[in-house]
Amino acid sequence: MFGIYLKRELGRRKKAALVIALGLALGIALVITVNSVSAGMTQAQDKVLKSLYGLGTDMTVTKARTAPTSGSSGGPNFKFDAKSSSSSTQSSDRVQTQGGQALKSSLVTKVAGQKGVESAVGALSLNVTKVDGSFTQGKAKSSTSSSGSSGQGGPGGGSSSSGGAPQVQGGGANFNVNSYSVVGVDVAHQGLGPLSTMKVTSGKTFTTAQTGSKVAVVSKSYAKEKKYKVGSTFKISGTKFTVIGIATPDSSESDTDVFVPLKVAQTLGDAKNQVTTIYVKATDSKQISTVKKEITANISGTTVTTSADLASTVSGSLSTASSLATSVGKWLSIAVLAAAFLVAALLTSSAVSRRVREFGTLKALGWPSRNVTRQVVGESIVNGLIGGALGIALGVGAAYAVTAISPKLTAQLGNTGGGGVGGGPGGGPGRQASQNTLEIALSAPVSLTTIALAVGLAVTGGLIAGAMGGWRASRMRPADALRSVS
Repeated sequence: MFGIYLKRELGRRKKAALVIALGLALGIALVITVNSVSAGMTQAQDKVLKSLYGLGTDMTVTKARTAPTSGSSGGPNFKFDAKSSSSSTQSSDRVQTQGGQALKSSLVTKVAGQKGVESAVGALSLNVTKVDGSFTQGKAKSSTSSSGSSGQGGPGGGSSSSGGAPQVQGGGANFNVNSYSVVGVDVAHQGLGPLSTMKVTSGKTFTTAQTGSKVAVVSKSYAKEKKYKVGSTFKISGTKFTVIGIATPDSSESDTDVFVPLKVAQTLGDAKNQVTTIYVKATDSKQISTVKKEITANISGTTVTTSADLASTVSGSLSTASSLATSVGKWLSIAVLAAAFLVAALLTSSAVSRRVREFGTLKALGWPSRNVTRQVVGESIVNGLIGGALGIALGVGAAYAVTAISPKLTAQLGNTGGGGVGGGPGGGPGRQASQNTLEIALSAPVSLTTIALAVGLAVTGGLIAGAMGGWRASRMRPADALRSVS
């Protein structure tokens, strides 16, 4: 009886039911969209941090670089023979450590032995500045000048001429400057550290037997720029390297151009038994702050940077959009949802007022107040479920539209005091700005939790509207129906 009556009454009031359902649907759709975009912001920020740290890395240990001593510029120094002929091309590489002051390799073992540390691995960040080109010698030419003409001249008449001093014409220098980053990785522990953010898409990665081999894995963007392929060779400071693999970053762009074995990098940078960054993985991700305090207390002079530290430095459009999604967006969705609930309640109450004769007659026939209330609440819950279904469809559609469009957001990361980006491998001269700015494609994933939240909101909206309408209907008396008869 209840189901038949419910179906018949909803069929009679299709327009009113649709208006209530649409109101709830808009509020629920907005909540789904905001929650999905907010989840996408979190994923984007995780990608930014993982592009710096690598999968599984919880923190890095670095040491701030000291200020240059008096009389030392701290910059690259190149010396060339200016008397060389134009046919002689000159080239010079300057290899410098970067990303912070060098640490002893023995500290890696010490960090790995701290309480709460599962594993630790060292890496050496280098910047290579290559200058090549040639000088062109100028040529000395004498110049003459004459004035006056035949029969005419200055005082005394006649003509005069004088020879000018020789002048050097032509000559100069034409040099190209190329700066790129090189990171030495521990080939025995590639799952932790800078190379863990890369996926080798062509060739292969290092083997444990290549500790001292002159081989390299280059990033896809750098390989494209230099037209490198697997098997190509290039030189760093006179040392010939063979490309064995080309790697693509898991997210955003790679901050490193060339990866080489750690021992080889230490030789290139004249940094024997030294590293610039120690990558650390904690045994428990919930105890990262405790592990940070442990390392800081036991290894003095170092800077420990966690993902939370880096997250606080993220700025740019990613940070702005995240703030809007988490604050303005959520408050807006709450306001719209509250308005939708209120409108649904008012419309339901108004519909009850127009059904005085119906409910009064039912009571006169013996219906108790609870049956009338149940009827109104039942209709409202069905309207809420219909609105929930429409809202889920609209919200999921909007989320997928955001994912399909994939708007680009920029993430700028400040320096946390370790040199480079977050104390990790950073850029050298001419690369710092590009390294600190990453571009992330925004997505809006819809989770089952969000769908469950939408269903709960739909039922809640129906209950609120039904409660108000049912309360009004339960107060009606059979006499009300008689007074409404004309």
